Amino acid sequence: MKAKIRILLIEDEPGVSMMMVHVLTRAGCEVAAAWKGAKGMALAQAGDFDLITLAVDLPGLNGFEFCRRLKKNVRLRHTPVVFVSGRRSQEDARHGLELGAVDYITKPFEPSDFVTRILSHVETGTTA
Repeated sequence: MKAKIRILLIEDEPGVSMMMVHVLTRAGCEVAAAWKGAKGMALAQAGDFDLITLAVDLPGLNGFEFCRRLKKNVRLRHTPVVFVSGRRSQEDARHGLELGAVDYITKPFEPSDFVTRILSHVETGTTA
């Protein structure tokens, strides 16, 4: 039996976070969630996640800095990161990808498309 895909979701908007947890759980994933970058980093370091979704505008440690630190960590650097953000500019998306993210999804998004994109990065073994 294949182990569940483990996803760490770091999202500061409660409604969006609840929806993301719901659709990923329904898709068969095991989801841990945090709403601050520092808490998300602690969970990332303590856990063994297949993928991390990351908002940009987090309180405290923002998503871009989170990704920068994650990619410098020898144990965590190969964990795929997908930004999920209300920032819709090409510059923000490019910056996220340059930091090592495998995707940049803008809000609002269709939940089924979100799940498909997230799972594609785990199933194909995409790494940054």
